[in-house]
Amino acid sequence: MSDDVQLSRKSQASLSTWPKLRLLVKGIWKYRLSYLFIAPFLVAFFVFIMVPVLAAFGLSFTYFNTIEMPRFSGWDNYQNLFSQDVLFLKHALPNTLTFALIVGPGGYIASFILAWLIAQISDRWRIWFVLAIYAPSLAGGVVMNIIWQPMLSGDRIGYLNSILLNLGWIDEPKLWVVDPEFLMTSMIVVTMWSSMGVGFLAMLAGILNVDKQLYEAARIDGIKSRLQEIWYITIPYMKPQMLFASVMAIVGAFKAGEIGEQLSGMKPTPEYAGHTIQSHISDYGLIRYEMGYAAALSVMLLLMIFLFNRLSWRLFGTKEDEK
Repeated sequence: MSDDVQLSRKSQASLSTWPKLRLLVKGIWKYRLSYLFIAPFLVAFFVFIMVPVLAAFGLSFTYFNTIEMPRFSGWDNYQNLFSQDVLFLKHALPNTLTFALIVGPGGYIASFILAWLIAQISDRWRIWFVLAIYAPSLAGGVVMNIIWQPMLSGDRIGYLNSILLNLGWIDEPKLWVVDPEFLMTSMIVVTMWSSMGVGFLAMLAGILNVDKQLYEAARIDGIKSRLQEIWYITIPYMKPQMLFASVMAIVGAFKAGEIGEQLSGMKPTPEYAGHTIQSHISDYGLIRYEMGYAAALSVMLLLMIFLFNRLSWRLFGTKEDEK
């Protein structure tokens, strides 16, 4: 009797799903032109994001040296990651968290402050300030070679050493990108300077789009300072832009981890002072060719980015967005 009841329930469930599928297909066909326009994005998203993520997740449970076929190894890669990989536990993970927690929020706050200050400038001059601040994020390696390497050079003719020596603040040149004591600080400064990218533009657009009448009404209601205007009007009305900027800041902070090797010119960095998870992935994936372990590291980095992004959604997203 119980088997008959289960069969009847399964048949009812299957019958109830058919109308839903029919409605879905009917809706897609009704708005087929709209789906046609978003098809390139969906195809690119699936091919370049979903497939690599799923492939990395699958390879993280295998031993794969790029020559032989992947060999299933279960949880061995993750077990080694948290119990035997001393370089990951002592250097890569702490360095990544330190770098990301300073560069992410620091660059985010700096983007908001600069965007607000530039928004107070007249339209005639604003575009030039925006271009000057946004340009470093476009130049990338060019800026590194032209500005930061001469600036942080470890000899007396390095710009920073020369200025500090003339001011009497230091007695001898400092090895800003080679000394483990200064490397992480140099990485943070350079990354924050070049982090005013799309997130900065989004914040500026959000500030400029706040209705000016809201500020006038707020002054009538008792708001007296600019700080109160920012807290009670500007930030609440530009939460979508702030959410987008926070996501970009988090992703950018975790992706910029290899800048230590670019600054120091060494791989790995001196005493692993600038060694991050990104560097660890490159080490195992591109040098040792242990793709399975590199995939496990990539999955860990992806989970960290996901958790920080969820925190951003909690802070700046709405209940409808979270659903």
